[in-house]
Amino acid sequence: AVQLAESGGGSVQAGGSARLSCAASGTVYRSTCLGWFRKVPGQEREGVAFIYMDNGTTGYADSVKGRFTISKDNAKNTIYLQMNSLKPDDTARYYCGANPSPQRLWQAGLGYWGQGTQVTVSS
Repeated sequence: AVQLAESGGGSVQAGGSARLSCAASGTVYRSTCLGWFRKVPGQEREGVAFIYMDNGTTGYADSVKGRFTISKDNAKNTIYLQMNSLKPDDTARYYCGANPSPQRLWQAGLGYWGQGTQVTVSS
C-alpha cells in the first residue's frame, strides 16, 4: 500500500502563487506515477498534472498548462505542484494520487489517495 500526505494549501489572491507537496510512503515502486487532482463540491474530480517517478515524464490538464509545474524529488518520494497565476477557478481541494499504472491513475482515476489540501483563490 502507498500512503500519501499533502501539504501547502491555503488562501491566495488571484494572480498569486502557491506550492503543494505530496510525500509518499509505503510501497512506492520506482515506476510509480504520481499526480495531482482537484475536486470542487458538486463537480467531477479533475486531473491536474502527473509525473512518472522513474523518467520524469509529465502531463498537464489544458486548464493549467503554462501556469502549473509538477516536479519530483525521488530521494524524498515527494512530488510538488508549483501553481502560478492562480485564478478563482483554481479553487478546489487538491488531492495527490499514486498508481504503478499511469493510465489507471490519469485516465481512470484509480489508485491510492491522500486526504487532500484546500486551495482557495480569492479575486
